[in-house]
Amino acid sequence: MAERTDAEHLQFATSRNRVLYSFNRGDFLRLHSQYLAGGKDHAGMLLARQQHYSVGEQMRRVLKVMALKSAADMRNSVEFLSAWG
Repeated sequence: MAERTDAEHLQFATSRNRVLYSFNRGDFLRLHSQYLAGGKDHAGMLLARQQHYSVGEQMRRVLKVMALKSAADMRNSVEFLSAWG
């Protein structure tokens, strides 16, 4: 999906019922708001600050989210990796 827009990435993830993971917090927060305002659903977003966590720390936190949040819990929600330390 190289060179696709953020909206296309979110649409792709949503069409496959996948939570989107991104460092692009600002743009995806805007898309989240647009989706909700437009009555559209997405499968959820997990957003992180770029170059803030090692790959291992990212994985630990992502796995924690996966263990504690169901797909239904994530639907139309945004979680921040920083909250899962």
